[in-house]
Amino acid sequence: MKIASLSNPVTSDWLREQGLRLDASPYVSGSLEAKKILERLERTEPLANLTSGHSGGIFSGPMFRRVFLTDPRHSVPFLGTKDMMAADLTGLPRLRKSDAESAALSYLKVKPGMTLISRSGFNAGRRAYARPDMGNCWASEDIVKVEPDPNKIKSGYLYAFLLSQFGESLVRGSVYGSAVKHIEPHHIAGLPVPRLDKAVEGRIHRLVESSARLRAQYQTDLVSATRDFFDSVGLPELNDIQWHQQERDLGFEVPSVAHVSLRALNFSPRAQMLMEKLSSAPGKLLGQICTGGQLGSGVRFKRVDSDPEHGVQLVGQRQGFWLRPEGRWISAAQAPSGIFARDESIMIAAQGTLGENEVFCRPLFITGSWLKYAYTQHFLRVVSGDPEIPGAYLFAFFRSEAAFRLLRSLSSGGKQQDIHEGLRAEIPIPLAPLADRDRIAATVRAAYQKRDRADVLEDKALAMLTAAIEEAIG
Repeated sequence: MKIASLSNPVTSDWLREQGLRLDASPYVSGSLEAKKILERLERTEPLANLTSGHSGGIFSGPMFRRVFLTDPRHSVPFLGTKDMMAADLTGLPRLRKSDAESAALSYLKVKPGMTLISRSGFNAGRRAYARPDMGNCWASEDIVKVEPDPNKIKSGYLYAFLLSQFGESLVRGSVYGSAVKHIEPHHIAGLPVPRLDKAVEGRIHRLVESSARLRAQYQTDLVSATRDFFDSVGLPELNDIQWHQQERDLGFEVPSVAHVSLRALNFSPRAQMLMEKLSSAPGKLLGQICTGGQLGSGVRFKRVDSDPEHGVQLVGQRQGFWLRPEGRWISAAQAPSGIFARDESIMIAAQGTLGENEVFCRPLFITGSWLKYAYTQHFLRVVSGDPEIPGAYLFAFFRSEAAFRLLRSLSSGGKQQDIHEGLRAEIPIPLAPLADRDRIAATVRAAYQKRDRADVLEDKALAMLTAAIEEAIG
């Protein structure tokens, strides 16, 4: 339960300022407290005075009928409220291009430097910076776009403020609703934005921009590593399998069925073709590669909540694919050692449903700063036991569309799917020459080093902004 701070209690003046709004959100979220703190600054400006563009630069969009396609020639990447938080944008749904470029929706195209704010649902109030690789994406009506006026404020500085503890309180305080939370553009138009020394604002902006560029390079490197993987094993056609353009799996026959499975999906002709192509290249089965490593789910355990000072953050399947996870904090002392991951482990979301845009069968690569987190049992752990086949090399394969479709074909279960324990060990992994493996692995590792560096720069920008505001208010 949240309560107002006893050191800064809600007063009747605050109630009048909020139009006698009686729901607790703006008071216990710290929104009013943040406003009172910012009033002590020499200069602040309303957010609406610092933006430009469609509807003054703070807008969402109309509700519309979404028609999704798979052919990149006739579609554009489409960001939803969860997608805008994602680290890897490769698997985004694609909106029909003719609709996206129409007069009714063309202004929903994302511009690098925008601040994106989720405006409805469970994720209402989360913020993301439009990095360079989002420049060809369209954003849904559930995202508020904040387009800064470059003649009045630096985009990176504005984002850093909205992401900071002050911006967090102000934006969260604008949320309204009970069952379904909402934020409307006009609710945040009056947020007070502190104006600092131009040199300070410039340094913060450059840090945020550098962070965004590194995250875009991270994306480019991963795509390059996967393409290099299939080129190096002599299967370049698997870089673009055009799954949905192939004939559907209807009315096929299976000459013989073993006791392992009777489920038709496990014998999908399209998946079997993928299996045959992968088997045609020199390689090993996944079960053989993971001998001495790990190929199995995590341990089940009771979660004992803890504060951040004494606990560890637990990452689940939903937030695991975000740039920054937002899991609950648990006591590591009250949990088994298997909650942590070894360096270069691959975590595959192994429980879920078969929706086209669900994370089920999507992989994570655990290295660097992500080794400090704990992980739920819902991930399939893939850890190589062969030093000549590093996890970074395997990840270049598992993040591909071909691997995703193959893993989906190995589903078992009812409402909640899992990846068949016996069939997953039989996945053929093509092995490139050692020099190529090393190069591919190095590309993946470099990508994750850039991602970690991007996080450091963003944290540095936030620390600089917070210190500057606290110094200014005395």
